[in-house]
Amino acid sequence: MANMESAGAGAQRSGETPFRAPCANRVRRTASFRDIQGAASGRTGCLQHDEQMADQIQLNDPWLVATWPGMGNVGVSAGVYLMAKLGMHQVAEFSPRGVFDMDHVDVKNGIIRSGRLPRSRFFAWRNGSNRHDVVVFIGEAQPPTGTDAFCRKLIDYAGELVKRVFTFAAMATGMRHRDPSRVFGAVLDQESLGELKGLDLNILDDAQISGLNGVLLGVAAEAGMRGACLLGEMPQIFSQLPYRKASRAILGVFSRMAGIDLDLTELDRQTRAVEQKLGGLITNVEQAMESSQREEDPLGLKDLPAESEVENPKPKPTSQDRDHIETLFEEAKHDRSKAFELKHELDRLHLFKEYEDRFLDLFQEPG
Repeated sequence: MANMESAGAGAQRSGETPFRAPCANRVRRTASFRDIQGAASGRTGCLQHDEQMADQIQLNDPWLVATWPGMGNVGVSAGVYLMAKLGMHQVAEFSPRGVFDMDHVDVKNGIIRSGRLPRSRFFAWRNGSNRHDVVVFIGEAQPPTGTDAFCRKLIDYAGELVKRVFTFAAMATGMRHRDPSRVFGAVLDQESLGELKGLDLNILDDAQISGLNGVLLGVAAEAGMRGACLLGEMPQIFSQLPYRKASRAILGVFSRMAGIDLDLTELDRQTRAVEQKLGGLITNVEQAMESSQREEDPLGLKDLPAESEVENPKPKPTSQDRDHIETLFEEAKHDRSKAFELKHELDRLHLFKEYEDRFLDLFQEPG
């Protein structure tokens, strides 16, 4: 099992860097993203700092992993798994104001309430073996505009703490679902390239990485930082379904690079369970696509099952489902490693958005 030492516990170790809320006077307030942007032009600005954490947290040569929602939830699932198995705690947060526009309201029992903006939070873990600590950045959504400015502020902050940045993403290919997921990689420096070549993965030769997974690393390169994007392979025809096998493949590579003893058995178990449950359907879809050669239907759409058969079913949660979720929340409060099982159940019932704040609050530092 991974070392479960708290990110905020213990004395400062040799080579440690203070993890500070990036505000000179450490005032604990919620700053807008415009305030954060103002720091670049000399105006005072800061991130929202978790009020349960100390004013500074000592981290040893930390590596930053940044994840956002994307195909197959590959990156976010890998990030949440790290948080759960390493026992991370929240240390800072970007305010969404100025980054995201409100595009909806919520209705509960006929009453309209103001909608909720996506949150972007930092979580940290201290490696008890005196190697690299890890900071995970979880963004609930990618900003629709201003991605370059967003990434520059993130790197401006992280650059004070870390020298190496990773993003996790998915690569959709024509792979068969029972084949192992390969990991593809691209890096920012020659030293990291040599490191990746020594691992069991594929180096991207000529490609583009879209969205924040690529833009963030481009900004990091300009700042002279080391970094890499690790992409887990998944079947293109199921890019809208959670694909844990790709997350597991990425974490296998990352844990070796970081020297982390990460228990991946839960991801292995979930992968086998999904393959057993959907194996017949997936095989039929793959065969229909491969055998489709008719001129009038070159993509084989007529031979595919109806859309409702291919999509992940969206069961209406029962009272027993809700009770089980409450039981898992209680277990995760006392054993952080149980949090990924809870995440899996919330995803299965399509309830993660409803419980998202409560779920991530599990990673608050105990008061």
